[in-house]
Amino acid sequence: MVHANNAPGRVVIVGAGMVGLSTAWFLQERGVEVTVLDRKGVAAGASWGNAGWLTPGISTPLPEPAVLRYGLRAVLSPSSPVYIPPTGNVRLIKFLTSFARHSTSARWRTAMASLVPINRCALSSFDTLADGGVEGQTEEAKSFLAAYRTAAERAVLLEEIEHIHAAGQGIEFDVLTGDDARGIEPSLSDEIGAAIRLHGQRFINPGDFVHRLADAVRQRGGVIREDAEVSSIDDDGRTVQVSTEFGHPETFDSVVLATGTWLGDFARQFGVKTVVQAGRGYSFSVAIEHVPAGPVYFPAQRVACTPLGDRLRVAGMMEFRKPEAALDRRRIEAIVDAARPLLRGADLDSRQDEWVGSRPCTPDGLPLIGATRSPRVFAAGGHGMWGITLGPATGRLLAETITTGRVPAELAPFDPLR
Repeated sequence: MVHANNAPGRVVIVGAGMVGLSTAWFLQERGVEVTVLDRKGVAAGASWGNAGWLTPGISTPLPEPAVLRYGLRAVLSPSSPVYIPPTGNVRLIKFLTSFARHSTSARWRTAMASLVPINRCALSSFDTLADGGVEGQTEEAKSFLAAYRTAAERAVLLEEIEHIHAAGQGIEFDVLTGDDARGIEPSLSDEIGAAIRLHGQRFINPGDFVHRLADAVRQRGGVIREDAEVSSIDDDGRTVQVSTEFGHPETFDSVVLATGTWLGDFARQFGVKTVVQAGRGYSFSVAIEHVPAGPVYFPAQRVACTPLGDRLRVAGMMEFRKPEAALDRRRIEAIVDAARPLLRGADLDSRQDEWVGSRPCTPDGLPLIGATRSPRVFAAGGHGMWGITLGPATGRLLAETITTGRVPAELAPFDPLR
């Protein structure tokens, strides 16, 4: 373990998802005593039901011209892959206006260049966790297929891969026919006429992995308190006092806000002005005759499929609405309708584990990682769809910042005060 002389001795992390627990673990590596608080429990938010992809090769900014086109169409169609309900919510309108401004090719390229350095750290950070005793398994994707009805549909991703390469991020891939793709994954239907196979990607069962990460934090002396909703955070200029709903204030040297969609609730008082909006995603699991050897993605439908044990998790949707809103069955049905003609042997009518969770999205598509206006209060969130992929890298780099006072170059574009 490494412990700098000026490093904080006690740090509290608010949020027990992938980002928060990764930060706790890497702080422990540097000799820091950690306490983790969560309003519900470990992996209770977006960390549980998402697709579980570890795909730095295609971890790209959410605001892009194609997504903006989906959004405009979605105002009129609740079944669209991106849904924006008619609203008078001023905060949501502010987010969508800024999101639209960032949905240009030029801004996407700038944001992509900002993500490349942290993407390069993503898989090695998972390896560091494994080498340090975290028992969560990462699976090599023996195949990772992006499947399309036509070659014309596939051209969109091929063009995006060109831009990813131009930004300096490498990704190896094969261009396949529909028959080639079915030869690799018999679970694809005859509707599939073109595909891309990505190499070098991985996947996990996200809920299981995050619980095992929590176990590792506890085994090394960390405290994790569930059902501990934080009611206030106060900075007296030397320490921070954190109060929970039914507890007395506790004093820590620093606090990390890793609360996902709720990041702004406390970060605003420390100068963070960027709106973090819930981009809600839905998922469920089904039995399937042939479990794929790796993830299957239908980009035109925005449907992501991941093998988890003997079942297939099917996930999709980007729904901009309040995180506490109830699960909307129309979204589940929309995913089912989109996936049904593309999958073979999937029992989509006997679903289990139906779930909705809120991805924390920023208008520019970049996370908020680093010190706030207070040098004792740090933000760690806003990763959008990539909190699982980038969680350990975020934790490693932020732990370095907290304990040394130096900001790694990888984090420079993600200043929470930008």
